[in-house]
Amino acid sequence: MQALLVFLAIAALSLLASSRALLDPGRHPALAQLAASGLLFLVFGTLLGPSGVAVLTPVNLESLRPLVALGLGTAGVILGLNLEPRVLRLLPRPIYAAALAHAGTAFFFVAVPLSVPLLIWMDFPPQAAVGAAALLGAAASLSSGHFAVLGHRSGRLERARGLGVALLTMMDDAVGLGVLALALVLGAASSAPEGVALVGLALLLGVLCGALLAFLTYSLKDPAELTTVTLGMVALVGGAAAYLRVSPLLAGVACGATLAVVGGRAVERVSRALGRVERPSYLVLVFLIGCQLHARDWQAWALLPAFVVLRFMGKMLGGKLAQRLTVGLLDLPPRLGHALISQGGLALCLVADFLLLVPGTLSQRIFDVVAVGAVVNEMLAHRAFRQVAPPRAVKGAPASPGTGGEGVAA
Repeated sequence: MQALLVFLAIAALSLLASSRALLDPGRHPALAQLAASGLLFLVFGTLLGPSGVAVLTPVNLESLRPLVALGLGTAGVILGLNLEPRVLRLLPRPIYAAALAHAGTAFFFVAVPLSVPLLIWMDFPPQAAVGAAALLGAAASLSSGHFAVLGHRSGRLERARGLGVALLTMMDDAVGLGVLALALVLGAASSAPEGVALVGLALLLGVLCGALLAFLTYSLKDPAELTTVTLGMVALVGGAAAYLRVSPLLAGVACGATLAVVGGRAVERVSRALGRVERPSYLVLVFLIGCQLHARDWQAWALLPAFVVLRFMGKMLGGKLAQRLTVGLLDLPPRLGHALISQGGLALCLVADFLLLVPGTLSQRIFDVVAVGAVVNEMLAHRAFRQVAPPRAVKGAPASPGTGGEGVAA
């Protein structure tokens, strides 16, 4: 009964998020930006979860774990499909170096300093503390390019610069996913070899499902039949990963990447089918992630300012390094670091995936820091982007980019 009420509440919030009068950027810029990024559902989930009015209890959240796994698997498939292997093969090496520079700088700026309080003041085992610090760094390394895309659509940012920022933010996903795999190797099993086996099983499951999806959709022409088969296979990836207790996010990424490589002409049709459910599934997933947040952990709140400030510094320096490495290759904004502040949905997926497989006090604390940090960074990004593309740069341009949407792959 409570779960039904929650989904009715999600539907009501969806109507609220589509209200142009209430979420007008000129009247309520903060609400408009949170609605555009989907993080308004994160806040709403926190309010209805155990840390808020407790409409959803811990028992309810436990029963909803398969739905979270399904959402993470869907996010992974969409992310894997967006990798565009043919495009990636054509990119020159300096662009890879630039993506690694801006992501790696933020990673080290966050992971190294925050490992100190986790090791010394919070008294966690060394291996667990280092893994948690690395996961914080992985979440910090990720950036969303939706501000650049919206800036281009509104006429505030040149097309080449918007696509350049979006390309760099797409490529930094590999850093976050790689660190997630490493963290699961260290924390999801009693020994490292068992952890490697679990991560390998998740990737193998994704590859097999991706190959099967490519086979099943190769000759399909009817859009309804294609959508049904696609959604069924995506559900199979998340469900099988939840049953086997392996990462649904990594399995989904492997599935999408396999389909992108071997799917041929079916890839575009599958992408269109998933595009119809991307936004709704993302919003439901973000809502469920918000329900998991423990807002009363003061130690997580103590880590939050350091996480936000260190990530901001890392993105500023990483943006400068990326610009130097891509001179003559990409047309990037002069203040690239300001365009990289937004974290996007993948950071939430990383920590939710880790919490799903490695429950505990430390995992929950890292989850809380990243979830609240995503909201704070989204609000900072709204102001920082004005340094990249000020509203007065183009006559008649809208004053805020908070009118579009963002999917998980951002």
